[in-house]
Amino acid sequence: MHDFLIKNTDIILDSIADGVFTVDSKWRITSFNKSAEKITGIKRDLAIGKHCWEIFKASICNSDCELKKTVESGKSSVTRSIYIVNSDGERIPISISTAALRDEDGAIIGGVESFRDLTVITSLRKELENSHTFFDIVSRNSEMKRLFNIVEMISDSMTSVLLEGESGTGKELFAKAIHSLSSRKEKQLITVNCASIPNSLLESELFGYKKGAFTDAKKDRMGKIALADGGTLFLDEIGELDLSVQAKLLRFLQEKEFEPLGSTKTEKSDTRVITATNKNLEKMTRKGTFREDLYYRINVAKLYLPSLRNRMDDVPVLSDHFIKQFNHIEDKSVKALSDDVISFLMNYRFTGNIRELKNIIEYAMLVCKGDYITMDNLPDYIKKHKGLQKKEVKGLASAEKDIILANLKKNGWNRSLTAKYMNIHTSTLWRKMKKLGIETLNSDGRSKKVS
Repeated sequence: MHDFLIKNTDIILDSIADGVFTVDSKWRITSFNKSAEKITGIKRDLAIGKHCWEIFKASICNSDCELKKTVESGKSSVTRSIYIVNSDGERIPISISTAALRDEDGAIIGGVESFRDLTVITSLRKELENSHTFFDIVSRNSEMKRLFNIVEMISDSMTSVLLEGESGTGKELFAKAIHSLSSRKEKQLITVNCASIPNSLLESELFGYKKGAFTDAKKDRMGKIALADGGTLFLDEIGELDLSVQAKLLRFLQEKEFEPLGSTKTEKSDTRVITATNKNLEKMTRKGTFREDLYYRINVAKLYLPSLRNRMDDVPVLSDHFIKQFNHIEDKSVKALSDDVISFLMNYRFTGNIRELKNIIEYAMLVCKGDYITMDNLPDYIKKHKGLQKKEVKGLASAEKDIILANLKKNGWNRSLTAKYMNIHTSTLWRKMKKLGIETLNSDGRSKKVS
C-alpha cells in the first residue's frame, strides 16, 4: 500500500507544470518531478539524495533560504521571485512557494517547494521595457518619441543643439543620447553646469589658463573645451553665462578657436557644443542679458522637453523603472505602485518633474514594508496636495479616463495589448474601464459598454 501511494504521488507530481521537490530534515532531496528536471537540466537520479543547495545554487541558498524559514517556523510562503543556476551555468528566474511536511503526529519532518520558470515572462517584460527606453530615457509618450526621432537625425553632425525645458525634465540625458549616437561617442562627453560655477571662474573653467595668468595660477591648466576635443561639451544652464564669457564662447562656436587666460596664442579644438537652459533665452535677448548673436548660433536645432505634467502617461512606466532601479540598489523586492497611488500621482502637479517623481519613489521604497507602495508610504508633503481633496476626484477620474482611452485607441482597442502597454494586469484595466464607464468595441465596430 505504501509503495502504491508513493508511485501515485510521483505520477501526480510529474503531471504538474511547475517544478516540485521535497527535502527531509537534513535538507536532502527526497523527490524531484519531471518539471524540476526540465527547468534545472538535472536528472532526478542525480538530484535525489543531494542537498538542495547543491542542485539549485540559488541566490538565497547561503543566507536567506525560504524553505529553511518554512521548515523552522511551519509557515508557508507563496510566490517569491529568485534566481537559480541550471546545469549549463545559466541564471534562471523562478518564483517559489514553500510548505512544511509533517508526520502523522504533526511534527515537521521536511519541506516541499514548488517553483515556476519565469524566463519567458522576464524576457517579455524586458522587451516591453526596451520598447519604452531610448538610451537612458524612459518614455512611451508620443511627443517624447517624436523628439527621439529628431535626436537620431541630428546626432551625427556638428549642428548646435539647444535643449529647453524646466529643471528635472531630463536635458542631460538627452545630451548623453545625442553624444552616444554620434561618431564622437568614443571620445569624452564633458558636462559643465554654468549655474554651479561663479561667473568669475567660468571663463577659466571653459577656456583654461596659463601659468601666471592670475595669483593662484601656479601651472598651465586645460579648460573644458580643450578636454572635450574630438568629443562633446554640454553646457547646462547656459543662461547663467555673463556677457563677456558669452562673447568668447561665440567666437569659439564660429571659428573653433579660443585663447586660454593669460595666453596670446590661439588654440583650436574640434568640440561639438550642446547647450541647455530652463530660462527663456529669447526674452533675455530682448532685455540685453543674453547676446542675440549667440542665441541664434546655438539655436540651430532646438528641442523643447515637455514637463512631466504634459506627459502624465509616463508616470506609471517611470515609476516602474525607478522601482526596479531602487530594488537593485536597496536589495528590496517591491513589485509596483498600488492602484490608488498610481491614480493619485497621475493627478499630482510635479513642479520638480521627473527628478521629483524619482525622489518620491526613492522615499516610498525606503519605508515600504510590503509588496506594493501604498498612500501611507508617500512623503507627508505630497499627501497634503489638493489632489487628495474630494473636489479633485472628478478631475482625477477624467484624466485617468483620457489616458486609458488614448492607450486603447493606440492599441486597436485590444485590452490585453493595452494592459501590457500600460504595465497593468488585464483585470485591472477591465475594472478601471467599468468604473469610468469606458466603452469598448464589438467585432462589428460598434461601441459597447463594459459590464
